Amino acid sequence: MASLKLFWQCMFAPRLIKIYGERSPEGVYRGNYQANNLERWGDQVIHSLYVLMNVGLYTSPLLATILYRRGHLLVDSLLTMAKVLTGLGLTLAAAYCFRAFGRANNTAYLEFQAALNAAIRSLNKDTKKVLSKYDFDFTGMPVDFKWNENEGDGSKQRLFVRKPASRRSPIDQFISLPCQIAAYLAAHTFGIRMVFPGSISLLGYIMGPVLLEGRIKLVREHSGVRYKLQARDGNEVDSFFVDQRKRNVKGDMLVICSEGNAGFYELGIMVTPLEAGYSVLGWNHPGFGGSTGMPYPDQELNAMDVVMQFAIHGLNFPIENIILFGWSIGGYSTSWAAMNYPDVNLVVIDASFDDILPLALPRMPSSLEPLVRRTIRDYINLNVAEQLIKYPGPVQLIRRTDDEIICTEEMNLSTNRGNDLLVKLLKYRYPLLMTADVMRVVNEWLAADINGQSSLWQQYRVSDEKKRVMKYFSEHAGLFPLRIGDELDTHSKIQMVLYLCRKYMLDLRSSHCTPLPASMFATPLEGMEEPQSAQFFD
Repeated sequence: MASLKLFWQCMFAPRLIKIYGERSPEGVYRGNYQANNLERWGDQVIHSLYVLMNVGLYTSPLLATILYRRGHLLVDSLLTMAKVLTGLGLTLAAAYCFRAFGRANNTAYLEFQAALNAAIRSLNKDTKKVLSKYDFDFTGMPVDFKWNENEGDGSKQRLFVRKPASRRSPIDQFISLPCQIAAYLAAHTFGIRMVFPGSISLLGYIMGPVLLEGRIKLVREHSGVRYKLQARDGNEVDSFFVDQRKRNVKGDMLVICSEGNAGFYELGIMVTPLEAGYSVLGWNHPGFGGSTGMPYPDQELNAMDVVMQFAIHGLNFPIENIILFGWSIGGYSTSWAAMNYPDVNLVVIDASFDDILPLALPRMPSSLEPLVRRTIRDYINLNVAEQLIKYPGPVQLIRRTDDEIICTEEMNLSTNRGNDLLVKLLKYRYPLLMTADVMRVVNEWLAADINGQSSLWQQYRVSDEKKRVMKYFSEHAGLFPLRIGDELDTHSKIQMVLYLCRKYMLDLRSSHCTPLPASMFATPLEGMEEPQSAQFFD
């Protein structure tokens, strides 16, 4: 009976991928997991059938069309499909049995299973430490932290930016119903995958070995630990924490990293704050890596919320010691967290945008504009600027001068949507300074290269008046929006706003996907003598 129970447990237990052994004096890790032939064969068959299933799912419309055109009868096709599925089912059952038999005769796997069972029965500091020696399928990992784990936080009032209520008459709504249905189908089929290509399951499978290498590097070089978080919608969030509180002066500050639309924490922006000496918490979007669900806005925000709760209550970082760092589309979840946790220390948004709709429209046929507009606004409305302006603390925006993704026109810096994010932030915070005359200079500044910005800086003598400008803002500090500047002349307003442009936004001379250098990851500068642009040197 005991052998049968063991066999049954091994059949459905998670796949063990890696064992992190002890580090030798030479810096080499001892220990690795070697699956025997039976387990290896079973895994190969199971994963091959998984890939085949996904390929079949995506190609099913094409296959159905081909069969129909060749005159295959529906009944014959169904009978053939039933035979194929029966054969695949028997093969899959045999693969599970062979794999279970191989695991049951592997001492290393049985030790892992014992550690996993102990953690499932009672997850604590000791059982987590033992389990952290293993890298295995995320689905089998016990939950480390739940969204409602702390009293009071489960009912925390959360803020959302809602779209304006529809003013259309019932007749107009009825006429637009076909477009509404088409928008729903578009968003829930190819639409969300176009916006978040990292959620395509086949891509995740292909990326699996690369992501594994990234996790191994984070564990070996930074002693990081993987965690499973459960969001309020039931999704499981794949996260990874590197604790540098006892290793670096900046380690008491935690940077929470939100990746781009095809980014994973294993390969993404965590490297920048790690090199700068901060403690770092990374997480994968719903549907990315081990995270379940799909990256629809509501699931994204639920995931971000539990990550914040875990940082505060699970990792015990004070809210004022947390920095939010979002890259590209990660600016959406980052700005939402900033709006809901206004006491965070700093918000850094790199290579992001104000609103996703202006980026989506040029990339689709003009004839589909009504459908694209409805799909984005109703189901994938990523409104970074509307959320960010509701955060009252320090903000650092980073713009890539050669960004090929965030610009609506290729290689045209004036169309970089990071410009619009900056302008909307400044208009909200300093409405009386952002007059039409000032905006003409701001637009000129945002369209200029480093030489053009320096020329404007000198033309309006911002360096000469820097102390006066800084003193003005220090004397008029308060809650945003600040109703200041109405008494100033246009020249003084331009000086003030050019100073703010350099304070809030730094330029990086690079493309969209170039890693951000650690030297740029710092508290916003109080002022700059001259416009500067970071660049890379070989």
